[in-house]
Amino acid sequence: MGDIKQNVFKLKEEPVENFRPLKIRIIGAGYSGIYLGVRIPQKLRNVDLQIYEKNEGIGGTWWENRYPGCACDVPAHSYQFPFEPNPFWSSFYAPALEIRQYLEGVAKKYGVLRFVKTRHQVKEYHWDAAIKRWRYSVENLANGEVTEDEADILILATGALNRIKWPEINGLASFKGAIMHSAAWDESYDFKNKRIGIIGGGSSAIQIVPQLQKVEGVKLSCFVRSKTWISNPFGEMAMYKLGLDPTVMSFSQDFRDSLASDPAGYLKFRKIIEVDGSMFYPATLMGSDMQKMAQAMFGEMMRTRLNKKPEIAAQLIPSFAPGCRRLTPGPGYLEALVEDNVEFITDEINSVNEQGVRLASGQEINLDALVCATGFRVGSSGISPAIGRNGATLASPAPPYTKSYLGIANGDFPNYFTMLGTNSGVGSGSLTAIIEAQGDYIVKCIRKIQKEDYASMTPKNSSIRDFVEYVDEYFKRTVFKDECRSWYKVGRGENERVVGLWPGSSQHCIEVLRSPRWEDFEFESRQGNRLAWLGNGFSTSNLPGGGDPAFYLEPHFVDSPPQERPEDDPKYQIRPFSH
Repeated sequence: MGDIKQNVFKLKEEPVENFRPLKIRIIGAGYSGIYLGVRIPQKLRNVDLQIYEKNEGIGGTWWENRYPGCACDVPAHSYQFPFEPNPFWSSFYAPALEIRQYLEGVAKKYGVLRFVKTRHQVKEYHWDAAIKRWRYSVENLANGEVTEDEADILILATGALNRIKWPEINGLASFKGAIMHSAAWDESYDFKNKRIGIIGGGSSAIQIVPQLQKVEGVKLSCFVRSKTWISNPFGEMAMYKLGLDPTVMSFSQDFRDSLASDPAGYLKFRKIIEVDGSMFYPATLMGSDMQKMAQAMFGEMMRTRLNKKPEIAAQLIPSFAPGCRRLTPGPGYLEALVEDNVEFITDEINSVNEQGVRLASGQEINLDALVCATGFRVGSSGISPAIGRNGATLASPAPPYTKSYLGIANGDFPNYFTMLGTNSGVGSGSLTAIIEAQGDYIVKCIRKIQKEDYASMTPKNSSIRDFVEYVDEYFKRTVFKDECRSWYKVGRGENERVVGLWPGSSQHCIEVLRSPRWEDFEFESRQGNRLAWLGNGFSTSNLPGGGDPAFYLEPHFVDSPPQERPEDDPKYQIRPFSH
């Protein structure tokens, strides 16, 4: 018999670090895309990075939302990157323009703009199993040109709130006055002496109403169908601890200069705010003492501020637990509702005509302008123009809706990651800290794909099932499953699922994402021998110009334990060690 030919393994002639070239494409240049635009160049090598942004500028929601009063409703000093603290916020709740300018400053300072293509919208993308890459098309919105390209890694960084939701009311398009959405504001419109209808009672409407109410000659009709809690200012207790007056939200220039001139003092200032925000977590648990206290406190505050028109309190204060719908502090909102030029209307709008709206009661209200503060489409329908392995899609307008692994990866979508995807938001604590945790997790995944020579990685279906089971069981104990309508949730009845929030505190999320569980993924190797990535015995540090072969002696690489009692290491007292 002749010899049977066998594949003979040969060493890969590369150092063990294995910086094989990767093309990485990111969709969206808001907080998430900008963060990745900093960390990917910092931590990865030999990558071709591109960030596509459909708008004319960067900033995401803070570029798009320009309605009067638009601001962050969590403390500004908690809504920033820890590596780029800003002591110069003009207000405890930063206005939208300042946040956009902050993001633009971060992008410029850290070189992110090198990778950004504005006015470029990704139209479609699909996984090509033959080449183990994503194929996609992108349109240059300036000239309509559509180009096609490929990528090894695709990251969706558009966030959950980016697709405008118009109210579904008969005749809306027939209205002859000005009509605008809170996320597509007409900055040229003059509201003076106008009759204005505002549809919605969420966070955008709560910020818009106090601003328009003060405009000369304005008459407001506020159409609010859903009850909602207005909270005390987020960070109120922190303001007391810091010696600040919670009724005064603006910061003087002298105060801002004092923060800037005292880095240690500013760090203490920031930590008090962060701790205060994180300690609110027990209020999200149904029946907790903090939840009961919040409900009593918010109810008393709302009745007090609405005492001029007590009937509004009866119409607005909910029976469901605070937090079931997103809490909003809404400075000035309740005070605006009781003013003489504001009418609070809970009747359903039956239709819109050329002159205004017709209520279900038959009453007609003539208007000059109609503002739709009706939020965004959330859930799975139309999430993205994506086709994964074997024709899989992310869109599922019916149960069981979109499901993910840790809010970051999806089944049958190899080398595909999302920032602030399904079950990624926070009910308390820092959103930017979660953005950093997700971004760092994704960077680790990309580095593993590159270093260990994998063609693809995909979460196992069993891992997704386990996470979904955990999510659904966790939320049973929270206020988010109470009987309310909220963008946190999709579906009704038995099919209702909380998809907008992480199942736990922000610190819980950060710890979960600290170290990837590689066993929860399927990996497809580019080599027959899965350890071929060990290379040829060299490290880059053994090569001229490739690094420092004695790096482990550098002080910042040396982990020096305390003498006699290593277990008292202060850094592990602050945060336990993790693999």
